[in-house]
Amino acid sequence: MQLSHDLAARLKLNDDGLVPVVAQDAVSGTVLMLAWMDVEALARTLATGRATYWSRSRQEYWVKGETSGHHQQVVSVHLDCDGDTVLLRVRQTGAACHTGSPTCFATELTPADLVVEEATA
Repeated sequence: MQLSHDLAARLKLNDDGLVPVVAQDAVSGTVLMLAWMDVEALARTLATGRATYWSRSRQEYWVKGETSGHHQQVVSVHLDCDGDTVLLRVRQTGAACHTGSPTCFATELTPADLVVEEATA
């Protein structure tokens, strides 16, 4: 199974042959996680309806939930207007984050996180 020529031509991969993928809960709209795909992972995802990513640390494909049981059933796949980011709308079972959190984006940053440097005379 491989991507159509038209889709492959629109897809803008980084120097490592990867594209960032944002996984979003299809019901709530919550952004769940960011991962990476190559052309093969995207083709597998489209063919199976199961979110399949490329692990940069392990240098191998992984199907979300295969070992954890926290599956992502793909509802739809979208390519952004520049062709350099993929959005997966998914039905998430269990936690999306490897830490056990429902989302990898649980830490909110605010202006209180800034350090104001004193002016020197």
